[in-house]
Amino acid sequence: MGGGKNIAYVRVSTAEQNETRQKEALKKYDIDKWFIEKASGKDTNRPRLQEMLEYIREDDTVYVEEFSRLGRSTADLLNTVQQIEDVGAKFVSLKENFDTKTPTGKLQMTMMAAIAEFERSMILERQREGIAIAKREGKYKGRKAVSVPNIGTYYDKYMRRKGTKVSIAHELGISRTTLDKLFREYERSSDGN
Repeated sequence: MGGGKNIAYVRVSTAEQNETRQKEALKKYDIDKWFIEKASGKDTNRPRLQEMLEYIREDDTVYVEEFSRLGRSTADLLNTVQQIEDVGAKFVSLKENFDTKTPTGKLQMTMMAAIAEFERSMILERQREGIAIAKREGKYKGRKAVSVPNIGTYYDKYMRRKGTKVSIAHELGISRTTLDKLFREYERSSDGN
């Protein structure tokens, strides 16, 4: 093994909770760098987690006390572990005895990925079935089309570099994807005139 660092990620959900238990469990691994976060695990957009993912390098090992500290859902956990693996670092979770440096850990990752894919497929299948039933019963109308009557004004603002797509979408209260669609429709209608 090269000169990789031992990195710990510790997370508690609220400021009132104490990270001491997790730190105690991880101390014996000669941790070089600690990333301690007081935030909900409901999504992966957490400052210290993002800092840790930027910090890690090849041959480093990321330690957590248990899976739930890294991510609440299987998909979030897998995505984060994949980011760790992509830079050539390893991941260890103490409670689950999970270590991506070992063949067993790699097998566990493969099984977790299969389970996450199965979960996604089941959700999409139930969604399709629900829509089909709603359509048969005449209850499904689809998404309501978004309309911005003066979209040309916003398009010109964007083209004159007076605003970014992100800032314009935020101003209109719509997603960036919806704004792109509206801009494309506007371009097509302008070309036809």
